[in-house]
Amino acid sequence: MAKKNERPWGQFTNLRVLPPHCKVKEIVVNPGHRLSLQRHEWRAEWWYTHSGNGIAILEEDGITTEYALMPGSMNYIPAMAWHRIDNTLGNEPLVIIEIQSGEVCDEADIERKSDDYGRSE
Repeated sequence: MAKKNERPWGQFTNLRVLPPHCKVKEIVVNPGHRLSLQRHEWRAEWWYTHSGNGIAILEEDGITTEYALMPGSMNYIPAMAWHRIDNTLGNEPLVIIEIQSGEVCDEADIERKSDDYGRSE
């Protein structure tokens, strides 16, 4: 069984790692929480919302766009775009299946712009 990685906002589990350029993970964001506003230099991400409801925030070229996350929705996050998954208005866990693709699919490839848990750089 895959190891759950606990975070202040919830948890993630690596479901499949296909070296060197692909990773599939399950992200569970607890109600009332959100991930950091972050970007990745080396990878793009695709998000499939499995269950729950929330908001995807995407900042590109100085423009911020919000997208509804609901079961069955898909979102593409290009490399170097600031992004965040938000479940601050939800009352149930938000479950996202994330597919990462790029030169580096590693947790070290995170630059944080803003974080509710004091992890900003």
